Amino acid sequence: MDPLEAPTADPFHAGEHALQARAGLRARMADIGARVIRDHMPDQHRDFFALLPFLLVGSVDGQGQPWASVLHGAPGFVQSPDVRRLRIAARPPAGSALAAHLIEGASLGLLGIQQHTRRRNRMNGRVVAADDDGFEVAVEHSFGNCPKYIRVREAHALGGAALSAAPEAGPALDDEARALIADADTLFIASAHAGQVDVSHRGGAPGFVRIDEEGRLLLPDYAGNFFFNTLGNLLLEPRAGLLFIDFERGDLLQLSATAELIWDGPLVEAHPGALRLLRLSVTGMVRTRGGLPLRWSAGE
Repeated sequence: MDPLEAPTADPFHAGEHALQARAGLRARMADIGARVIRDHMPDQHRDFFALLPFLLVGSVDGQGQPWASVLHGAPGFVQSPDVRRLRIAARPPAGSALAAHLIEGASLGLLGIQQHTRRRNRMNGRVVAADDDGFEVAVEHSFGNCPKYIRVREAHALGGAALSAAPEAGPALDDEARALIADADTLFIASAHAGQVDVSHRGGAPGFVRIDEEGRLLLPDYAGNFFFNTLGNLLLEPRAGLLFIDFERGDLLQLSATAELIWDGPLVEAHPGALRLLRLSVTGMVRTRGGLPLRWSAGE
């Protein structure tokens, strides 16, 4: 057997094990995980990343707080020199959470998503090189995701120079942030545990994320692949980072938050189709106007 095709050891940690067991899927997921979560990228994943004009990145700052960020470039700015490495020819803005911790040895979660085809692939690993032009990540876990809950829309680059204002930081949500969240059909969530970072997509009908009277976000968790990567991390380390993108203006809204998992009851029942719920208490906010020189066509 080709060593690149050989099953890997159980890739899940204790938090993921606990949630899989609660769902009655522990043995099944151990078998599936060992076969589909790889320590290298198949060629179709390597080719896919090279098509993308933007890339989601999960990182952790010096205080252990996860952040979800996005990098961009002309298609081809992400390349795979070999099956165990990705090279990203982009750097985050100076002063951002990602820029401060994009150093050799740092753990990152990467998500490539192509919304108009509803494809997405994840790669988690560690920075093995960084310079003024970009950085390189070595694969620890590589796997695909199903197309569920991805809103169909296509990204287009703006002509001319992109205008990006300086990030605006605040301790809590303001009215503008609330309005963006209330209309959102997509967000990205970063989480971490024991030195490993993950970033994942969440989607639903516009307004699927609600804000309660105390300003906490209520994020429904729908049926997925049952890996429980995000929820397993949050079970053991409740801090999370959220990213909302304004697809019409290119604005970015990054939130730091503390998560609580709600299994059942009226709050869950109030979200049709939800199996459980994340209640997220916002601890910080960073808004970057024009942070992405991309605009998206109207989606389905």
